[in-house]
Order: sequence, then structure tokens, then C-alpha cells
Amino acid sequence: MTIDNSTAPVTPDNAARVARRLLIGGRVQGVGFRPYIYRLACAHGLEGWVRNRVGEVEIHVQGRPDAVTAFVRELLADTPPLSRPRLESDAAVEALDLAGFEILESLDQGEVQIHVPPDLYTCPDCLAELNDPGDRRHHYPFINCTQCGPRYTLIRALPYDRAATTMAGFELCPPCREEYRDPTNRRFHAEPVACPDCGPGLTFHGKDGEVIAGNTEALDACLATLRDDRVVAIKGIGGYHLLCDARSDTAITRLRSRKPRPHKPLAVMFPADTDDPLGRVTEAVHLSRAHTEQLLSAQRPIVLARKRPACSLSGLLAPGLDEIGVMLPYSPLHHLLLAGFAAPLVATSANISGEPVLTDNTAVEERLGHVADAFLHHDRPIERPADDPVVRVIADRARPLRLGRGSAPLERSLPCSLEKPVLAAGGHMKNSVALAWQDRIVISPHIGDMGTARSLAVFEQTVADLQALYGVTAESVVCDAHPGYATTRWAERSGLPLQRVLHHHAHASACHAGSSGEPWLVFTWDGVGYGADGSLWGGEALLGRPGTWKRFASLRPFRLPGGERAGREPWRSAAALCWESGREWTGQPADAVLLHQAWERRLNAPQTTAAGRLFDAAAALTGACLEASYEGQGPMQLEAACRDMADPVNMPLMQRASGLWASDWEPLLPMLLDPSRSLAERAACFHASMANTLLQQARCARDAHAIVHVGLSGGVFQNRVLTEQAMVLLEQDGFDVTLPDSIPVNDAGLCFGQVIEFAVTP
Repeated sequence: MTIDNSTAPVTPDNAARVARRLLIGGRVQGVGFRPYIYRLACAHGLEGWVRNRVGEVEIHVQGRPDAVTAFVRELLADTPPLSRPRLESDAAVEALDLAGFEILESLDQGEVQIHVPPDLYTCPDCLAELNDPGDRRHHYPFINCTQCGPRYTLIRALPYDRAATTMAGFELCPPCREEYRDPTNRRFHAEPVACPDCGPGLTFHGKDGEVIAGNTEALDACLATLRDDRVVAIKGIGGYHLLCDARSDTAITRLRSRKPRPHKPLAVMFPADTDDPLGRVTEAVHLSRAHTEQLLSAQRPIVLARKRPACSLSGLLAPGLDEIGVMLPYSPLHHLLLAGFAAPLVATSANISGEPVLTDNTAVEERLGHVADAFLHHDRPIERPADDPVVRVIADRARPLRLGRGSAPLERSLPCSLEKPVLAAGGHMKNSVALAWQDRIVISPHIGDMGTARSLAVFEQTVADLQALYGVTAESVVCDAHPGYATTRWAERSGLPLQRVLHHHAHASACHAGSSGEPWLVFTWDGVGYGADGSLWGGEALLGRPGTWKRFASLRPFRLPGGERAGREPWRSAAALCWESGREWTGQPADAVLLHQAWERRLNAPQTTAAGRLFDAAAALTGACLEASYEGQGPMQLEAACRDMADPVNMPLMQRASGLWASDWEPLLPMLLDPSRSLAERAACFHASMANTLLQQARCARDAHAIVHVGLSGGVFQNRVLTEQAMVLLEQDGFDVTLPDSIPVNDAGLCFGQVIEFAVTP
């Protein structure tokens, strides 16, 4: 970039001084980077200035040569913990006629290199003030500083200044303004800074029309409602939560019946004592080092952990499962609520099932008035939704199941540079979108399932937001090959050049990403996805690399009676396996006769190879789950039933005339239907058999193509029992195994894989 040296040079008396001009990229806005530079320069007795540019920080520093050298050496050594700086340029320039060091106004010029910070959890310094009766922000629900508080959900435009956030309407009081303008204060240019005198406030709305204003009064009314086994919708950073007592069967039954959400697991937020933040969590669940690291990380995600048998939590939190999602409070309001309630609270997204989390005060009362007994609002607008992130520890490492508040927007580097910006529309379930340009890709927070008008509206908002925030306009769009997806139809209407990517090619490329050029074998096991032959794939082993994937192996296909309905009715997949193999099964509904006749005539009975539907069938045949009220319920309950390791049933692997290898599931049926074996035994045997099948297919690929690297991608590999067994078998057999640990393996990662496929397409 061109450096402006128009300021008059120093006099000859100061000629011994040297000057440097540095440009710092990466995540350096909204994280206290300019105050950090100010303090570092002053500590070394230097003159100069620092300022925000469009997504970057520019520094001019001058003084004694040894002091300037020390400043540059230390510049990236002890940066603010939430920053991710990168030195873009460092050049010697002429010294200027300056006195002291200052922070200049932001400059809205230069090449756009935006890095949008995610929302940040309450830092220890603010938490100490929150709990200090002598502090003027004691018990203030919106306390923050440069190291904590909302970012992504309140930024309207960049550069990151208060006027470009949802805090623009809150004029600073004199004490806050003094802090905001003081470079030595940790609230210097903390854009959401506020206090009880000038900032946002709480309002409690009861069911009978009661309205209680005032932070303390509204919070007390909310706590009283929760203690009465009621459900309260509470506005947080990225949207509303539905909260109720996590120990109370009465409260949870009320929540489940109203939402309705009869079985889907509910996340739990625990009080976090300052001296022992995980003390209450460890009373309820088992935590490994990886669990602990995640719970205490800056993202503050929901972490899946195994329940202790004698914990005080309600058994209705996760029916049929042995894990629950646990989390710590991450905003000052959550800290106050949990400390005041002094017990764990259910904290589930306030939304219509599958839709994005609600963010608007009026809309939440209109849409969830039948669910919540009361509402705790605040008047700080939420610019865009960001649901809580979810992780699961698999093979001793945290794997994201959902990106969200604190972890997204997630930025990654691409293995090559794009000629033009592209927008990836993702899939239909668990949708996220991605914007990519040059060698950068940014993945949005979780949006939701694309089956409603509101989901599509938030999808379109997210697409527009990403381009506006990063100053990048997509010139192409890439989407799933399925013609019926709402995202595919949106891409077709966009008017941009369009590229379609097969569902499982995107899964494979998301796993492979920018690894070496050697071919991999990537297992893409999930529910169903549109295949190259028009059938529903989902149990594929793809050979190659991005842009060259070939279908090497699969599972024996079967026809799904009723098509998409099989995803919520596992008995349909079970019936299909029995009908295909000529077996009797008494578990199917008595009125399935007509369905069988339609299946025989191949009416609404698409062919599939989906491993996910095979897991559904196993759940139904063992009696674990015949009908599901949420996606994946059958496989999740089947996994939870596993207790010990078991010997596998061999699934014959045969090569078809087309050259495709296929594993036959039929030998599993006698075991799954054997009433003399317990559910735990059959569940363990099924998982062992599927892991062994994966190993046999990998060995076949190695024999034929000298493959040594295996990838695992697709929603089935959220299953910890299967995935850990498969990884052990493969690694013991000499394979290198990759399971993504920054991109979700489920459909939330499709947008990333779509961009990788786009990048390598001529």
C-alpha cells in the first residue's frame, strides 16, 4: 500500500531517530489491539500513532533505534488474548515531527481486509467488577470491555466504531465517556461500553400483562418465575433462550409439551463460582481434560458430556441418552441469573423447531407466547442471530457439531487463491453459508433447517451481511446438486453464475481441504444426499482429491418406503431391510400393508445407500426407537445403549460389474432381530460391525490403489462409539486417519466443502 509521508520531517537535531510503518492484519479490531499498541509504544518511550484502517491496523512508530527494534520484536509476542494479528508489512520510513504517541481516528480507506470478531464471553476483570458491591457497574447485566462482550451480533458496519453498532443509540454518560477516551483504560474504544446510567436495561413481561422495568427489579421477577417451575424466554447476546429449572420434572414437562419438543435433548447452563467455575458441572457429568478445556474456552460452547448416575438433574433432559449438553454462563446477564437461581437451568434456543433463534422482543412474544410464561427483554438490538455452538469430544479432541456465538464467523485459509469471490449456499439441514475470496473463507454461524419462510429470510440476511461486513461481493454461487433444496432454488434465482456440487463430494472435500495432492479415501456416511446417479447416497467411500472424487465403495442399496418420511420414522427403514431380504418383522405398524404394496410397485420408494438410514433400521429392529421426534433420535439412542465392545458380524464386500464395491447389510438382520440378546449387546455388535465394514473397504482401496490416508466426513461420524472404533481399527492397520476438528462433519460443513470443490474446478 502507499504510505502517506506528507507530515514535515524532523529537524536535524533528531536525525538519529528511526521510524517504522507497520500494517497488521488478521483479527485486530474489536479486541483491544489499539490500546495494546499505545501502551507498548509508551513503555518504550516512542512517538507515533496507531489507527484502524478497513479491517487492519496501521502503526507509525519512531524513536531510538534500540527502542524501535524492541517494540517491533515484542509487537506480536503478548497481544490481547482474543486477537489474531498477522504482520502484513514493515517498512523503514522518514521520522516525522511528532510529540508523544496517540490513537488516531479510524481511516475508511485502503484495501478491504476485514476480520469480524465473534461475540466474546465475560472476561475475569469485568466479572470481578460485576460482583463488587463498591463498583459502579455492580450487578449491571451489560458490563463489558475491550476483551469481552458482543461483537458479531451488534456490528452494523466496519471499521468497528460505536456509531456502526447497535449501541449507537445509547449516548455515553460522562464517566463512561472518560473511560472510552482514555488510552490507558481497558474500556478505551470498547464500543459496547455502558453503565446503569447510560446503557441498555432489562424489562420483565409477565403473562398477565405485568411489566416490571429496572435491572434489579426485572431480574428478581424473572428469578421468582423460574423458582415457580415456570418457563421464561430471556434475551441474550445472539438471541433468546428458553429457561427453566433443570432439576424440575414439572418445569421441563411444561416446556416440552408446549414447544413441542417431546424428546430432543435440552442443554443445561450451570452456575460458575469464581474460585471453582466447573464445580457444579462436575457434580452432574464426567469431564475429561478436553471437556474442561472446551467449557473454559473463549467460545463457551455447549459441550456434550456423560451424565453421572446420581446427579440432581431431571431425567427428562435427554430421554434415552447418556450424555447431556452442558455450558457455563458467558454473558453478565447469564452470570447474574445463574448466581441468583443458585442451581442449573435449562437453556435451549427460543425458536420454532429447526428455525433460527429469535432475536426481536416483539416477535418472540408473538411466536412463543404459547411456550413461555414470561419474558425478560432488554433494549440493546441484536443485529443478527447467533445460536450457541455445540461440540462433542471424540477421540480425545473436541469436534464442532454446530458453529455459533463465540466460534463464528469462522475464518480459514484456502489451499489456493480464488480468481473471483464465491458464495456457498450449503445444504438443507443444519445450514451454514460461506463467503470466499482470494485465499480466505468465512463460514457463518448456524442458521437452521431450510424448511420455513423465516429460515430462508435469515439465510438471505446472512448472505447479505457477510458480503456487507467483509466488503466483498460474490460473483458466483455454488450449491448442492439436489434440485429440491431451498438453497438450490435460491441459488438458481440469484442470477449469478452457478455451480452445483454433489452432496458427498462436498463432504469429502471439507475433510480433505488443502492437504497434500495424494489421493485419499474419504468415507462420507450420513442420512441421504443426492447422488450422481439420481439415487440417494449416504454410505459412500470416495477415492481421490477435491475435484476428482470417484465412488469406490458403498453399502448395499435398499428402497425407502415413503421417501423422506423415513427420516422421522425409523421403522420404515427397518421394514425395508426385512422386505428386501424376505424376512418377517412384527415391529412394523399393522397398517403397513398398503405401504408394502406401494413399495413393491416402487411408488415413492427411492433407492438409497445411506448409512444413516441403516442406523435408523438398527434402532427400530432392536426396539430402541421406532418413531423419532427429532433428526437422529434413533441412532443416538442406539449409540447410548452401547456398553461394552462386541465382536462384529461380517458384512460381505463384493465388487459389482460397474467396479463399485458394496458391503451387504443382510447378515446383520438375524443379530438385530435376536430377542435372546440384550439391546446393549445388539447395539454394540452393530457399531462394531459398521466399523469393521469401514476397515474392510479401506483395505480394499489400499490393495487396489495404495491408499494410506483415510478421511471421515458426514453426520454419521458425530457418533462417538462408531468413530472411535473405526479410527482405532484403521490406525492399528497402518492408515493415517483424519476427522475434522474445526469444521463440523455434518451438513454444517457442506458450504466449506463446496468452496473447496469450486476452487479446483477449471
